[in-house]
Amino acid sequence: MRVDVITREYPPHVYGGAGVHVTELVRAMRTDADVRVRCFGEPVEEPGTTGYEVPVDLAKANAALGFLAGDLRIANDTEGADVVHSHTWYANQAGNIAKLLHGIPHVISAHSLEPLRPWKAEQLGGGYRLSSWMERDAYANADRIIAVSNGMRADILRSYPQLDPEKVVTIYNGIDTEQWQPVHDEAVVRELGVDPDAPTLIFVGRITRQKGLPYLLRAIRELPAEVQVVLCAGAPDTPDIEREVRDLVGELQTERTGVHWIEEHLPRPKLQALLTSADVFVCPSIYEPLGIVNLEAMACGTAVVGSGTGGIPEVVQHGVTGTIVPIDQEQDGTGTPKDAEKYVADLAAALTELLGNPELAKQYGEAGRERVEREFTWTQIGAQTLELYRSILAD
Repeated sequence: MRVDVITREYPPHVYGGAGVHVTELVRAMRTDADVRVRCFGEPVEEPGTTGYEVPVDLAKANAALGFLAGDLRIANDTEGADVVHSHTWYANQAGNIAKLLHGIPHVISAHSLEPLRPWKAEQLGGGYRLSSWMERDAYANADRIIAVSNGMRADILRSYPQLDPEKVVTIYNGIDTEQWQPVHDEAVVRELGVDPDAPTLIFVGRITRQKGLPYLLRAIRELPAEVQVVLCAGAPDTPDIEREVRDLVGELQTERTGVHWIEEHLPRPKLQALLTSADVFVCPSIYEPLGIVNLEAMACGTAVVGSGTGGIPEVVQHGVTGTIVPIDQEQDGTGTPKDAEKYVADLAAALTELLGNPELAKQYGEAGRERVEREFTWTQIGAQTLELYRSILAD
């Protein structure tokens, strides 16, 4: 069976959860199938992998238009595949056009939904209308849509009610438990300017509206003075969100000590050392289909406090591997908390409680590691995905 996986992100150009997902899924499936990767960017030096650059005459055009042009080239090259599997709106039309042009079944993995990310208009302008069409049209024609959590599946059916629910299935994201595990390295932690002996809260994520970082920064004001905060946050979506975060971090650093902002993308061993050293990892997202970063923290044996949205409660077991903070959200697609002050206060209270109980945090961390080993391995997820392909081809 030949499977053509179509994605924007692929090593060495991985900046988010979707890229991590594709990388690990391809590795897992290549043991049992001919998997060819078609990704955006310069040609990749890896057998079975082809990179596609935006055409030169569109290099300065709206980004969405450039990706659509790349999709056309990719679709042309998928002839002969048994299944095409696209990831995110950037690649969805390549899979959709391949289905129409070559008659190849098209599977989509839904890592996010354009209707639930209206703030992307700040970044893409009119390109957001184009990206929304690219996603909507591809979903309407796809043979199967894989949701990375049950929460994501519900979002898909709410956003696109015309879809046949039988075509939308859940296969969770995963984690490489051999690569991601506790790394006890105080020297690395100190090298990064962090005190490994202080009670520590850590956040890891891009600076984007969906990650809820401004809410966390406001909640941090309410934490005990002795709590150290590590913010591994970079790659801002827009100048506005970067400016807001920079101002809030600046205010915090004038109000309290021990606020460390690490903007560069850290290599995995250093990030693992920080996660392992921390007492609590926090995921304050207002939109999170699953959140691989929660699995990464759990794999490092770190307790998690996460907002009760999307797939987070399916990963973080409340009272077992961490704490889920309820969040009552607007249903207009923005995910904005209806009562932002309450959410910030509840988040601060949950963090204060767990940071004040290091034994419980340690217990949650150990349970989290056991959970990822038991339920979120890529071997399981790769096998489930291949079985889905076979079921489509058997129809």
